[in-house]
Amino acid sequence: MTKKNIQFTLLISLTFFLVSCGNSNKFKIMKGKVGYLNTTTTIQQLEKIFEKDSIVKNLSEGSLGDNYFQDDDEYLIYEKGGKHLLTITPKEQLDSTSTIKSIQIFDARFKTEKGTNISSTFSEIRLNNNVNKIETSFSSATLFLDDLNATIAIDKEQLGLKEFSREKVSLDQIPDLAKMKSFIIWFN
Repeated sequence: MTKKNIQFTLLISLTFFLVSCGNSNKFKIMKGKVGYLNTTTTIQQLEKIFEKDSIVKNLSEGSLGDNYFQDDDEYLIYEKGGKHLLTITPKEQLDSTSTIKSIQIFDARFKTEKGTNISSTFSEIRLNNNVNKIETSFSSATLFLDDLNATIAIDKEQLGLKEFSREKVSLDQIPDLAKMKSFIIWFN
């Protein structure tokens, strides 16, 4: 090979490496970080971060509105093809300078270093994370993962329990193949 061919091959290899590293960070989940979002990211920065994606804003009326039971603001992030990636909730409503309160994960490409993602089973979650606490609601069991500052909800149907029961759930009761209902990373 000539010197130019070697340089060209090295340049292509380096470019491929940098692109693949950039994509892996785009979908990486860590404590205080989801992709390019972190604890200091503001709502006004979302347009720039997701400039190639679509953002659907579901804004509340805030404290000035008529509906006191209005949900928080939500920013739903979709890929151009229509796939729902994330739902972002700010700490302060109707404030573009607010930082992020929580991010709900909808796409399996977002995962931790140990591979935990929205498609993980309970056995994979338990193997790769420390479940610190379980709370039971009428329709699900919520697992608290302090190592990620995350919550994972598992539908009671996955547990073999009736919906709308207040039975306490222990780790031993959850089947290994139980799937997540929701995966939320908290930035507080």
